[in-house]
Amino acid sequence: MGFLWFAIISVMLTIYVVLDGFDIGIGALHLFLGRNDEERRTLLRSIGPVWDANEVWLLATGGVLYFVFPQLYASSFSGFYLPLMMVLWLLMLRAIGLEFRTHIDHGLWAHFFDGIFCIGSLLLAVFYGAALGNVVRGLPLGPDHYFFLPLWTNWGVGPHPGVLDWYTVLSGVIALVALCVHGANYAVVKTEGELNERARKTSLVLTPVLIVLTLLSLMATLSIHPNLLANYNKLPIGYAIPVLVAASLAGTFIFIRALSGHPSGRRPAVQPDGAELDYIGLCAEDRLALVDPGRRHRAGIFRLPLPHVPGQGVAGWRQRLRRLISTYNTATE
Repeated sequence: MGFLWFAIISVMLTIYVVLDGFDIGIGALHLFLGRNDEERRTLLRSIGPVWDANEVWLLATGGVLYFVFPQLYASSFSGFYLPLMMVLWLLMLRAIGLEFRTHIDHGLWAHFFDGIFCIGSLLLAVFYGAALGNVVRGLPLGPDHYFFLPLWTNWGVGPHPGVLDWYTVLSGVIALVALCVHGANYAVVKTEGELNERARKTSLVLTPVLIVLTLLSLMATLSIHPNLLANYNKLPIGYAIPVLVAASLAGTFIFIRALSGHPSGRRPAVQPDGAELDYIGLCAEDRLALVDPGRRHRAGIFRLPLPHVPGQGVAGWRQRLRRLISTYNTATE
C-alpha cells in the first residue's frame, strides 16, 4: 500500500512540474521575451487563466504527503525549513506580480511587477532543482529520522553538506534551463509575430544547452553515487528512462526547428476540414511542450470536439476561438 501511495504522489508531483513548469518558464523569460508592454501583456494573458489552477497540484501533493507519510512530511519540512520559507515567498511574489500588474495603470509599477514576477519565477525554478538535487545526493538522517541542513557549508558533497553545494546548484541550473525551454515552447504555440520568433530562437538555443547540462548532471551523479548503475542492471527496464529522455530532448529540438518552415512560426493545421482540434503533448524530460492551436484546457492534453460546418475548416474555428478569447481578455483587464 505504501508503494501505491508513493506512486500516486510521484504522479501528482510530475503533473505539477508539467503544468506549472511552462508558466514558471514564461516568468523566468518574461523580461527577455517581452520587449515592450504589449508583448509582456500577451505572455501574461497566455498563462493568466491557468497558472493558479496548476499550483493546486502542489498543494494536493503536500496534503496527500501529510496524511499518508506524516513522518516524511514532518522530517522534510523541519530539515528544509528555511528553503521552504523562501519558496513560499517566491510563490507569493509570482502571484503578486501576475495579479497586481493590471490593477495599477502606471509604467513604473508595471516594471516593478514585471521584475518581481521574473525574479520570483527564476529563483523558484533554481530552488526546485536544488531540492531535487538534495534528494538525489542524499540527506543525513539521524536515528530519529530527522535531519537539519544549513543553507550552505563548504560547497562540497560530504558527510556534512548544506542545502546548496556544487551538485545541488548544478541541479538548480538544469531545472532553470529546462523550465525556460518549456516556457519558450509554450510561448511558441501561444504567440505570433516577433514574439513568436523570439521564443522559437530561445528554445533552439537553450535546448542544446539543456542536453549538455543533462550529460554533465549524469556524470556528476555517477561521481557521487558510483553504484547507481547497479539498479539499472537489476531492472533493465529502467534503461528506458534515459532513452525516453534523450528521445524527448531530440524531439523538442526537431519540432521547434520544423516550425521555422511555417510562415507564422506556428504549427499548420493538420486537418484541412475537420471537426476537432488536436492538442498534442511533446514530452521533454519531465516537461511537456503543449502544441495548442487554440486555447489550452487546464487539464492538459485533450481533444476539443467542434461542430462540423461544410467549408469551414480548422483555421476558421481557430479564428473564432481567438476572437472569443480576445474579447474575454479585454473584458477582464
